[in-house]
Amino acid sequence: MKDDAFKENEEHGLDENDVKPKSEDEVTGIDDAANEPEAEAAEEVEEDLDKLLDNTRRERDEYLELAQRTKADFENYRKRVTQDIAGSLNRGRGEIVKDLLPVLDNLERALEVSQPPNEDGSEDHLSKGVRLVREELSNVVKRAGVESFEPDGEQFDPNLHEAVMTKPQDGVKTGTVVEVVQKGYRNSERIVRPAKVVVAE
Repeated sequence: MKDDAFKENEEHGLDENDVKPKSEDEVTGIDDAANEPEAEAAEEVEEDLDKLLDNTRRERDEYLELAQRTKADFENYRKRVTQDIAGSLNRGRGEIVKDLLPVLDNLERALEVSQPPNEDGSEDHLSKGVRLVREELSNVVKRAGVESFEPDGEQFDPNLHEAVMTKPQDGVKTGTVVEVVQKGYRNSERIVRPAKVVVAE
């Protein structure tokens, strides 16, 4: 019994010798032709994904660089503000201490001219009171970060010392501090008050 394909061929005047089956290459070519649009679409999708990935990486790098730069700027700003605050505090304390120094000087002068200790080594009440006040005020100055200095025997430095007079001094190099008239005060940043000195000629 002939199948339907041969019946159809007979209707068109074709015998089985005239009908040849499609070769494997022909079949593959048809499949390839059918798959070409899908392959092109896949390539386009892959290219789009690559571009999107490249753009994403570039944006990531830009945002990372911006974040790092912002962090560095903030750290620099924080350090600058901290230094400014510390500097302002030191300057403020220095100004307050500077106003207290004349009082401290007067207390020290008062002790220099006070009565000497009694025979048993005890002080009179007034001298003792002045000394205690001087010590307390001196501790306040130290807690403010200010310390005294007496440059006796050092080379004169106009940044640290104020020369009130000069005098010849045998065996001493010219420009050497030979006497401290008033001691100086300084903190970690600057001179609060220069020392008043006598300098050898």
